Amino acid sequence: MSQVKRRLAAILCADAVQYSRLMEADEDGTLGRLRTCREAIAGLVAARDGRIVNTWGDAVIVEFASVIEAVRCATEIQGELAKRNEALPEAERMAFRIGLNLGDVMVEGDDIYGDGVNIAARLQQMAEPGGIVISGTVHDQVKSKLAMGFEPLGAHAVKNISDPVDTWRIRVGGDNAARPARDGNPAGMSAPAIPSPEQRPLGQAVHAALGWYRSQSRRVQTAVGGIAFFFILNMLTGPGTLWFQWPSLPFLAMILFGGLRRRER
Repeated sequence: MSQVKRRLAAILCADAVQYSRLMEADEDGTLGRLRTCREAIAGLVAARDGRIVNTWGDAVIVEFASVIEAVRCATEIQGELAKRNEALPEAERMAFRIGLNLGDVMVEGDDIYGDGVNIAARLQQMAEPGGIVISGTVHDQVKSKLAMGFEPLGAHAVKNISDPVDTWRIRVGGDNAARPARDGNPAGMSAPAIPSPEQRPLGQAVHAALGWYRSQSRRVQTAVGGIAFFFILNMLTGPGTLWFQWPSLPFLAMILFGGLRRRER
């Protein structure tokens, strides 16, 4: 029996979009296109020193020792697959979603397990077709090292993971990408970056609040909605006198009780 070991790894999870629908319409053609996509993915993974761990169904799980190489590979995969899709009719195109996470994994033989893998799979489900969603641990490592933009998606509750996961969408060639030199600007010097709305203090506060709200249970979300309702009603009917806090007390208790239950778990 092989010994289980642990190590830190960057995990890429890719999955074909609407694979069942494509198979129902054309089994042989879809299987052939999936095989072609996998061959393209395998070549790009090998070039970035990654290791394909598993290819069950229409999914691909890849392990990288370098998180930067993992992100570069993810963008190259989406670029290559998009290029291939351009030559195909709309009904035959096969898009992939990709999720990336950096975390601790358990290693047994050639297989890897654990939360590090599970989170990557959940992030893949959040991505749009042809898109890439990364965890906060990945973003922390690559945000200042790669010429691409990152859009915050907030913290999300992930099934079987106790704490919400900070998530980001990659925008290849986005806000953080190097800009070409303009007249009057020395070559190699980029223009001062203008912060996007989510990078400004107010925007950061709003995104943090939305992230907290999305990570809560339905019970807590309902309580927050109740408090917001009474506050707005108060502002519309009698802004000179604050009374919304009194009918909001039961909802506040629901929030506190929900927070206590979360910590107990």
